[in-house]
Amino acid sequence: MAARTSPTERQKRLGAEVRRMRTAAGMTGEYAAGLLGVDRGKISNIESGTRAISAERLRTLACNCDCDDDAYVDALVEMAQPGERGWWEKYRGSLPAGLLDIAELEHHAVRLRSVHLIHMPGLLQSSDHARAVFKAGLPPLPEHEVALRLAHRLERQRILEREDPTEYVGIVHEAALRMQFGGRKVARAQLEYLFGTLEWPHVTLRVIPFDAGSFPGAGQTVVYMEGPVPQLDTVQIDSAHGPEFLDQEAQLSKYRAQLDWMERHALSPTESYAFIQDIATRL
Repeated sequence: MAARTSPTERQKRLGAEVRRMRTAAGMTGEYAAGLLGVDRGKISNIESGTRAISAERLRTLACNCDCDDDAYVDALVEMAQPGERGWWEKYRGSLPAGLLDIAELEHHAVRLRSVHLIHMPGLLQSSDHARAVFKAGLPPLPEHEVALRLAHRLERQRILEREDPTEYVGIVHEAALRMQFGGRKVARAQLEYLFGTLEWPHVTLRVIPFDAGSFPGAGQTVVYMEGPVPQLDTVQIDSAHGPEFLDQEAQLSKYRAQLDWMERHALSPTESYAFIQDIATRL
């Protein structure tokens, strides 16, 4: 199989896990190459995500690395399976790769947790609200770019509407609820749109009110994507230059603690619903 020129974040993650497994066992790249019957360069390509690894070779490597965590190995094998082309691939070459990576990681996550301090959760945005957010970017996006981003965002939301929907827990600060992207009318419609999504049993939204005081973190949007096993969790944070993805255990632990703090200090789902309803009636 030919090497990839631009691996996705998920493909890079699989390669990074292969490298972690190998180095944790003290196995050299040369030894791994001999074990798997490939040249040393292909091991480097596998570990960088630019070349695929078969399920058989992955299990052989895990066995010889004395990795006895069957759930973890099975999850890696699942990641290595050649799958159908994801819907997000039709945007490749038209939208930044980071946006496609978000969609792919969300698609495969078993559970999502997020915290939003200024913006509404992307998965819960109405089309008018999302359009207003995209139009607020600097430098301003041309109309066709806004339309592409809007279409992509709305397709991302399908993970909450499919037959086997993803469980989603969102923490939203009061500031995000009071922001009026698109004006008062759009802002009120956005809050009313939230009420519809909150009827889904797999969606939970909780509010951090202003009077909760200070909170941990740097004020970024944080999305915690839970994998089939904890070792394969991923954190995505927003930045001015695009999404960043974190997967080191120390980083995952830090953001789990931040989300746990937010959930402890947020209003209950019932209280949050009433809180959002009160803001909506005052708009």
